[in-house]
Amino acid sequence: MPRAGLSPDAVVDAAIGIVDAGGPDALTLAAVAKAAGVATPSLYKHVRNLAELRDLVTRRVMEELTVRLQRAAMGRSGDDAMRAVMRAYRSYVVDHPSRYAAMSQQPLTDPRMADTGERLLEVVLAVLRGYDLDGPDLIHAARCLRSAVHGFAVLEAAGGFGLPEDLEASYDLLVRMVVGGLRAAPRPGPHEPPIG
Repeated sequence: MPRAGLSPDAVVDAAIGIVDAGGPDALTLAAVAKAAGVATPSLYKHVRNLAELRDLVTRRVMEELTVRLQRAAMGRSGDDAMRAVMRAYRSYVVDHPSRYAAMSQQPLTDPRMADTGERLLEVVLAVLRGYDLDGPDLIHAARCLRSAVHGFAVLEAAGGFGLPEDLEASYDLLVRMVVGGLRAAPRPGPHEPPIG
């Protein structure tokens, strides 16, 4: 029988606490068992192995990020929504750098978890649709947006910007560049080859 009070959510809570305190590499089943006050074999009643626990941590982080982006976009549209979503994404990474680093950057293939990634993507796509994007153009724009925000936020969280210029000013410039690019980007014609 599972220990009273121990549940899959409680196991993930303990895992998140370990990641927040020690980084993604600190996440082990033994560390989670110790934090939960159980013997390691007791965890197998809630998770199959460390790989599944890492997937569950990824799902939790994606859920938290989705909620933050949804709140940022709520009641906004167009450029205002894009600015808010970009700022919310960055703030999540800066607020929870280890947690974000523990999130797999690959698509979740387990059907029980794939819907979480789809919900996060749908928030981003909904904002991008405000720029009259659809089909492949919508996906290309989502990839570019993710690359820009993820790259800046991860570098910032890791202390990767050593020059004295104000980071807020740099990020404001990135937001303006993304918004301006989305408004001005020509849509490829049916016979126009992609760049590169």
